[in-house]
Amino acid sequence: MNYSELAPSYIRAIAPYQPGKPISELERELGITNIVKLASNENPLGASPKAVAAARAALDEISLYPDGNGFALKAALVARYGVEHNQLVLGNGSNDLLELAARAFLTVGDRAVYSDHAFAVYPLAIQAVGATGISVAAIDFGHDLELMRQAAVEQGAKMIFIANPNNPTGTYLTGESLRAFLHALPSNILVVLDEAYNEYLPVECRYDSVSWLSEFPNLLISRTFSKAYGLASLRVGYALGHPQVIDMLGRVRQPFNVNSMAQAAAVAALDDKEFVQRTFELNLQGMKQITEGLREMELDYIPSFGNFVSFYMVNAARIYRRLLELGVIVRPVSNYGMPDYLRVSIGLDTQNQKFLSALKQILGEAV
Repeated sequence: MNYSELAPSYIRAIAPYQPGKPISELERELGITNIVKLASNENPLGASPKAVAAARAALDEISLYPDGNGFALKAALVARYGVEHNQLVLGNGSNDLLELAARAFLTVGDRAVYSDHAFAVYPLAIQAVGATGISVAAIDFGHDLELMRQAAVEQGAKMIFIANPNNPTGTYLTGESLRAFLHALPSNILVVLDEAYNEYLPVECRYDSVSWLSEFPNLLISRTFSKAYGLASLRVGYALGHPQVIDMLGRVRQPFNVNSMAQAAAVAALDDKEFVQRTFELNLQGMKQITEGLREMELDYIPSFGNFVSFYMVNAARIYRRLLELGVIVRPVSNYGMPDYLRVSIGLDTQNQKFLSALKQILGEAV
């Protein structure tokens, strides 16, 4: 018997998410050391020492179940954003929250909209519940909000996923354009605004989406501690929204979906504004270093507002493999409809330089 046939056809059709290659795998595969990983948009500074200390202290109680309601972390988020406890739900990373939104509000026959070149989890989450995803053509690798609105209305979609900044392109939507989009959209379409890279936005580009919640009850905002806060391994994110929307997500989430160490570390990380500022400043410097290096090599790239940049390469798959051989892990993005691009995360100065030097060497070999 083919046991895979026991699963619904829409599950069998899913192509699993492919994470970035870990350092340990490359060490086993090629037998090399001194590897630089710039593939997964991780924080090159690590995590706040306060967060690390809090996680270690929580180890003393690993025999106990975590607080299923996440009271302390929610209280810290309430204090930060001025919302109520019932406007918050915690997730095992923001990926979990995206999937919870799909599980809570979509079913077989429903439709949801997202942009071309947007985060790969959106179509996966939609397909996993048997709904139909509608990918809308991008404009300059970014979201075409008007086209997305039209598609959602004309095709009767129940949900729209928007990433700002977007991964893997790094493109950005202004707060004014997002508010105008929400005003023009029927209130029966839920908008999931994925702000995983929100902390990397330049000061002049920032906007207060949380303040929009009272005006737009169909808005759900997801954020994460995996990027600027450096807690990727602990998997902790949160969503803010209307109490009725949050209630539905709470009904389908696992009871203990965020562990005690993650909750403790997140509370401490949220309080360490100095660390987040250092992260932000390092990213600005590293982005300048990487993009200037790409320009010197006369390589085109997509201007990015995240902690990564996607750049154009002829024979991108071969360049990716050659970079691996030189001990540099970047991210191929062919599965995002960008077969001629690679994405590189912003690292420390020495890591960025190793990437640039390796790429320059490869380009020299091709001459």
